Amino acid sequence: MLKRKKLLALTLTALVSMGVLAGCGQKNQEAKAEETGSGEKVVNVYSSRHYDIDKQLFKDFESDTGIKVNLVDGKSDELIERMAREGDNTSADVFLTVGAENIAQLNEKDLIKDISSEKINENIPSEYRGKNWVGLTSRARIIVYNKEKVNPETIKTYNDLTKDEFKGKVLTRSSSSSYNNALLSSFIQLDGADKAKEWAQGIVNNFARTPEGNDRDQAKAIMAGVGDVGIMNSYYIAKMISSSDAEEAKVGKEIGVLFPENTHLNLSFGAVTKNAKNEENAVALLEYLTEEKAQKAYVDENGEFALNTKVGKSELQKSWGEFKVQNLNYETLGESKQEATLIFDQVGWK
Repeated sequence: MLKRKKLLALTLTALVSMGVLAGCGQKNQEAKAEETGSGEKVVNVYSSRHYDIDKQLFKDFESDTGIKVNLVDGKSDELIERMAREGDNTSADVFLTVGAENIAQLNEKDLIKDISSEKINENIPSEYRGKNWVGLTSRARIIVYNKEKVNPETIKTYNDLTKDEFKGKVLTRSSSSSYNNALLSSFIQLDGADKAKEWAQGIVNNFARTPEGNDRDQAKAIMAGVGDVGIMNSYYIAKMISSSDAEEAKVGKEIGVLFPENTHLNLSFGAVTKNAKNEENAVALLEYLTEEKAQKAYVDENGEFALNTKVGKSELQKSWGEFKVQNLNYETLGESKQEATLIFDQVGWK
């Protein structure tokens, strides 16, 4: 009996000791984790900008600042939903996306916070930034055409594409394209839903084919004789011209480019997330991306328009001449996204 009690006592002592040691081990691991977290400079980026130049700029930022960039790629809507779902536990410090129509959704879900930075205020004009977001680049939604078949003088506005003379000749991508949704949303904001629907119906009536492919595919189809005119983003022209694909480069060089009156100019922007764990590093990255070096890289390598006024246009962009853009409220543009989707469905824009 005595032996049994002694054995039990020894067992209990051992278990207690193991628990203490385990607790110490856990505390040590937590301490190490905290030490690593405070010692390593990082910034976590959720981005829908899927461009090589972005990855290069992140590498340059790491080299210049010692702050490591951890990148998560995805579509804008998916990343926004992910941040909302993750809440306080999100790892995202910075959100980057290709369309200003996402600002409204980010604000509605309370996912981004105010940015305090004199550098950003100096680098980017006030019309291209808000209290909790900053524009990085812009891109125009342009009209492209076959120079041998279309007189550009007959096209002054987006509405001109709805004329009877272009019946069976208009090419564009599907209504699921965020670029087309933003374009129609801009018409809703500026002209009202009825006029926006009238325009969309006119485009559908003039389709050369059921919408398919990306922006570049519309240009290729025009030069292949499928249609005569199309709608695409300006920066794709630059990317096509510099393409390693000879046929694609040829299309980029030969297709006509037209900036209509009140051209739709959308923004690619960045924001600091509400639950950023590395806020200082997040602001540093956004400052870096608005500086002249990065802004020039966006122009030279991706064909986008810089928003930093110290950075000029490329030779190709200069060749397009000056153009007047829509007077948009970028912060409320996204409020028309659902209505734009409904209109696309109503008019049969697949």
